[in-house]
Amino acid sequence: MPRKKKRASRKQFIGPPPEVMDIKTLALYLGMGRSKIYNLIRQKKIPASRIGRQYRFSKGLVDAWLKEQLIIRPEESQIPLFKR
Repeated sequence: MPRKKKRASRKQFIGPPPEVMDIKTLALYLGMGRSKIYNLIRQKKIPASRIGRQYRFSKGLVDAWLKEQLIIRPEESQIPLFKR
């Protein structure tokens, strides 16, 4: 009998996110994969602190970064609903 494939589950936070997050927690918070976060770190596009071999992220800095991304580039990330 063939085995069933496991579906990847999208976990969500229970309660408020912590003030300092690791990669896994940040991935849950932002709703994106860890590899995408590592790419953003490599490109120096997301605020990160390295402690030893691990990265840590301040929730306040990440929230400010998100707000900046949405304010600075709204035209690039949005598709117009109506033709002008």
